[in-house]
Amino acid sequence: MRRTAIAAVCLATAATAGLTACGSDTDKADKAGKAAGPFANMSGGEIADKAVKATSGAKSLSIKGEVTDEASGLISLDMAVDTKGKCAGTMGMNKEGSVELIVPGKTVYMKYDEKLLRAQTKGEPEADVQAAVDMMADRWVKTKATSADAKEIAGFCDLDVLLADFKDVHSAARKGGTTKVDGTPAIKLMESDGKTKYTLYVATEGKPYLLKVDTKTGGKVESLSFGDYEKPVKTTPPTGDVLDLDKL
Repeated sequence: MRRTAIAAVCLATAATAGLTACGSDTDKADKAGKAAGPFANMSGGEIADKAVKATSGAKSLSIKGEVTDEASGLISLDMAVDTKGKCAGTMGMNKEGSVELIVPGKTVYMKYDEKLLRAQTKGEPEADVQAAVDMMADRWVKTKATSADAKEIAGFCDLDVLLADFKDVHSAARKGGTTKVDGTPAIKLMESDGKTKYTLYVATEGKPYLLKVDTKTGGKVESLSFGDYEKPVKTTPPTGDVLDLDKL
C-alpha cells in the first residue's frame, strides 16, 4: 500500500493547482450581481488568496473525491485529517479496491479489501498473493507510525504537510457566479493552467474556506470537496481481531 500513500501525499498539489497556477486569465468587473456579498469589491485572485489563507489555517478538515496523479493514477479518498497527525477514512487507487485507515497517533490501523491486496501484490507468486489475502483481507491490522510502510501514511495524516503548498500563492482566477456546495453559499472562481481548467468554490458565509475544486482536462472532470472544518477527527482504534504486523 506504500504507493497509494505516496500518491495521496501528492494530491495536495493536484488539489491546489488551480490556486497556484500561473495562468494568464484576468479578472473581469462584476456585473449582474456576480460577486458574492463579502467579496463584492475583490478580484478573483484576491478571493482565491483569501481562501488559501483561511484553508491553510484550519486545524482539521475532510477531503472527499477523486484526483489523478501522473505517477499513480486515479486516487479516491474520503478522509478527515488534522494538524495533530490524526486521520481516519478510506483511500483507493485506480478503482482497484480500497483501504480503511485510522491513525490516532503513534499507531496506524489499516483494513484492506481483497481487491486492493491483489492489485498491490500483482506479479508476485500466486501462493504469496493468496497468503496475503488470507491473512489481511477485510481484517484490521496495525503497525507503528514510524515503520517503513506506515511512515508515509502517517505523513499524509499531518494537515500541515498536506497543505504546505497553500502557502504564499498568488492566483489569477476570474470570478464566476454564486452557487451552493452541500448547502453552503459559495462563489465560483475559474482559472486555467495549459489545457487544464479549474473551478474553485469558496464559502461566502463564515470563514472563506475552500469548499470544492473541479479539475477539467479534455472532457474529463474530477472533483475534490473540502468540509468539516475545525471538527474533531474521530480516531477510535478498532477492537477485537486486530493483527499486529510488528510482531510477525
